[in-house]
Amino acid sequence: MAWWPLWGGQRARSRVRDTDVLTTASLAELIGSSVATSPGAASTSVEQPARLDMPHQRTPDAIARPVTMRRICDALDRLEIRYLTDNDGSLLAMWERHAVLFALEGPDDEILVMRGRPHGTVSPDWADRAYRVVNEWNHTRRFCKAYIGDATERGMLPVYAEIQVPLLAGVHDALLDEMLDCAAAVTSAFVDWLYDDGCLL
Repeated sequence: MAWWPLWGGQRARSRVRDTDVLTTASLAELIGSSVATSPGAASTSVEQPARLDMPHQRTPDAIARPVTMRRICDALDRLEIRYLTDNDGSLLAMWERHAVLFALEGPDDEILVMRGRPHGTVSPDWADRAYRVVNEWNHTRRFCKAYIGDATERGMLPVYAEIQVPLLAGVHDALLDEMLDCAAAVTSAFVDWLYDDGCLL
């Protein structure tokens, strides 16, 4: 499962070194035209045959297509995440400490919902602490939002981590895999944090 860093950063940009000097010949090769070696000197003509690069052909898995539950199943299979199907057709992946629901919502089933929930719940006496801990996660972490759900029949408070992405324009397989993998990884990190640094569960 991929590691998802929790901090931002810019990619390093390549810089031209002082030793990277273009000679007249190499410059002529690059631009395919006459280049003067010095002011007032005769220009050297270099003939370059016209070259047309063919665009890369898109494969079927690189084309954005509507997201469906079948495609989500296929993506989870590629990621080797085992899951169950509930009565509503949503998918439920189970881990030792938590579960993640994968579903499609919205008027056109265009919103991909990835909602995680720890198996453990919080006592109502710890409600204030639960809200502070969840708010700390939201303030310092990326990707999933966390929140305290409505009390269960026993009066306990469930904790959720959720990512929702609108995909009306469609998505290709590689991006769908990345989003599902991100949700699984970050939800696991969130639950571990609740048990460890968050000291909530």
